[in-house]
Amino acid sequence: MSWYVIYTKSRCEKAVAGKLSLSGIEVFCPLLKRKKLWSDRWKWVEEPLFRSYCFVNVDEKDRDSVFSVQGVVRYVYHCGQPATIREKEMNLLKSWLLQYDHDSIEATNLNANDRIRIRSGALKDKEAEVLERKGNYALLLLEDLGLQVKVDLRKNILEKILVS
Repeated sequence: MSWYVIYTKSRCEKAVAGKLSLSGIEVFCPLLKRKKLWSDRWKWVEEPLFRSYCFVNVDEKDRDSVFSVQGVVRYVYHCGQPATIREKEMNLLKSWLLQYDHDSIEATNLNANDRIRIRSGALKDKEAEVLERKGNYALLLLEDLGLQVKVDLRKNILEKILVS
């Protein structure tokens, strides 16, 4: 069995995950707990980490069974094949959601020249510029220390600094 990435209708991730689970399909929809201000009070809500995406663990021959659930649009493809996620990576994602404060987790893309703040590890609270991104690693320039550092994105939390 493999973990596959499915694309869902907008804002239907939790409903799709619930229906897939009820139909006996192992599904994972990573959720973040956030404190949101409503008109009259603060409320804790769960929202998907990856908008419009869920992960399903099914056999190759049973892949079509997910389409019996309303809200599933299609599988995500990479290089002409359905995108798969290794069990090790799924476990890592699950552990991050249990281990870290959800306010520090955000799914963003890092690009060259982005300004970031390191939120974990030995360089915690340092600001840097992204020089290059390759796979799970980013090459950062720590200007105040005059260093270039290669950071494993699977083991460190980075936060984009929005420049206005």
